[in-house]
Amino acid sequence: MVASSVASPLCTWLVAACMSVSSEKDQFWKPASNFQSSKLMGRSGRRRKAITKCNSGSLMNGSVMNSSWHTCFGFEPCEEYYKSEGLSASFASLFAENAFSVFGFKQVPLNRRQRRMSSAAHSGKPVAVAAQPAMEATAKKKPLMRNRRVVVTGVGVVSPIGHDPDMFYNNLLEGISGISQIEAFDCSEFPSRIAGEIKEFSTNGWVAPKLSKRADKFMLYMLTAGKKALADGGITEDLLQELDKARCGVLIGSALGGMKVFHDGIEALQVSYKKLNPFCVPFATSNMGAAMLAIDLGWMGPSYSISTACATSNFCILSAANHIIRGETDMMLCGGSDSAIIPIGLGGFTACGALSQRNSDPTRASRPWDMDRDGFVIGEGSGVLLLEELEHAKKRKAKIYAEFLGGSFTSDAYHMIEPHPEGSGVVLCIEKALAQSGVKREDVNYINAHAASTPAGDLNEYQAILHCFGKNPELKINSTKSMTGHLLGAAGAVEAIATVKAIHTGWIHPNINLENPDNGLDMNVLVGSKKERLDIKVALSNSFGFGGHNSSILFAPYKNV
Repeated sequence: MVASSVASPLCTWLVAACMSVSSEKDQFWKPASNFQSSKLMGRSGRRRKAITKCNSGSLMNGSVMNSSWHTCFGFEPCEEYYKSEGLSASFASLFAENAFSVFGFKQVPLNRRQRRMSSAAHSGKPVAVAAQPAMEATAKKKPLMRNRRVVVTGVGVVSPIGHDPDMFYNNLLEGISGISQIEAFDCSEFPSRIAGEIKEFSTNGWVAPKLSKRADKFMLYMLTAGKKALADGGITEDLLQELDKARCGVLIGSALGGMKVFHDGIEALQVSYKKLNPFCVPFATSNMGAAMLAIDLGWMGPSYSISTACATSNFCILSAANHIIRGETDMMLCGGSDSAIIPIGLGGFTACGALSQRNSDPTRASRPWDMDRDGFVIGEGSGVLLLEELEHAKKRKAKIYAEFLGGSFTSDAYHMIEPHPEGSGVVLCIEKALAQSGVKREDVNYINAHAASTPAGDLNEYQAILHCFGKNPELKINSTKSMTGHLLGAAGAVEAIATVKAIHTGWIHPNINLENPDNGLDMNVLVGSKKERLDIKVALSNSFGFGGHNSSILFAPYKNV
């Protein structure tokens, strides 16, 4: 009796969905909730006996099994389940009298109908009663939406060199550095005292005053950049109300989340738990920025964050695009945000031996591919892109910066902090991105590199790029981090914005501080100290992170074909 009462709602659903009970002639199952199913079970002792415990084995055989798996679980079983022996054995284990369910209870007695079906399974004969539901499930299966194209229709940025997309990119083209002495706190005892720190920032007109006082900077940067991306994309207040909000989502991540809020909480706890801010836990989590933006906009589509260290933004951008490609959404705000220029953030990266100590000359401290580099410069900020399905964008006559073609993720599976010495993970990531998007390698002529100004990372990425694109005489490579510093989880999105602005303007920004290039570097491939004109065919943007996370995403000029 205990086993029956525990398992009946789940098994009622399983039996109903996977076997004959969805037939119109059979009144045992009607579309109902688990609660309704339980009531049905309570009315008939005979039906209660018909409920079997669930087993980890498969349920049916042949093509019927394929459709039933889709109906019940949303995925296909492995090939072994399609073999008759495996199916018979699995079926036997499901209906055998001594079988155990996932709850650990013994099977209840079988009725005549179940014994007949079990016998058919042992004999290898198809269970005809399940054919009709399987056919219905197959008919309802949605095809992949591969013809849905994704375009960038808005960008928003908060960075050390500007909070307006045009100002931000003009400063990049002019080679203006945002690296300076840290002013947020006394860092005189630290060996590294410089950063891509945002000196002036206001949330006026973008974030409610109460929230501005309570939230961590990473969240405020994200909310501001997100709303700026909407404004840049022409999403007015009136248009916002007209959108199908169930088909609009937010996917913006953070590598470190609300470090300042969390740190303040720890200090308050030293006095008493009563001194803790009630918002310290939610405002410290990396998902809350995306959640708050979705709440503010009323967007009810996918709303979550991804955290893969300094590759976070690219993971979010590609995942957001996939929601649109699969037909789940029409619009997605995506990107990343981080603000870790606080004692524990600076101290933590210093302890890793990762930061530059060129304190006397901060604007020249971030120097990708230069022999005199001594580590990266920590930065802060946020970048958010508005991705949109092409026909949706055309219908509202949106401005289109570029088309998103695709991308890929891989893992070095090598070391927690250091990149793979042979760059194999990066090569694999680029190759997979090309294959996934259908882009020919000879069409890629611009790469916004991860190039963070670390001794090993810069060279490994360069060699991986040359391995994939070395025969392209038009190839040009630059690093936005030479001017912004490393914005951690926000880096990929800010650099993606730089990439689409390059496509939109036809200008690519310089590599500043590249005065003494590493041995073996081709300066015809690396952009020099001045901006260059380039007719971009396809652009690739790389981002890598601690843990061996690799990501590559591809953009191209939009063509109305």
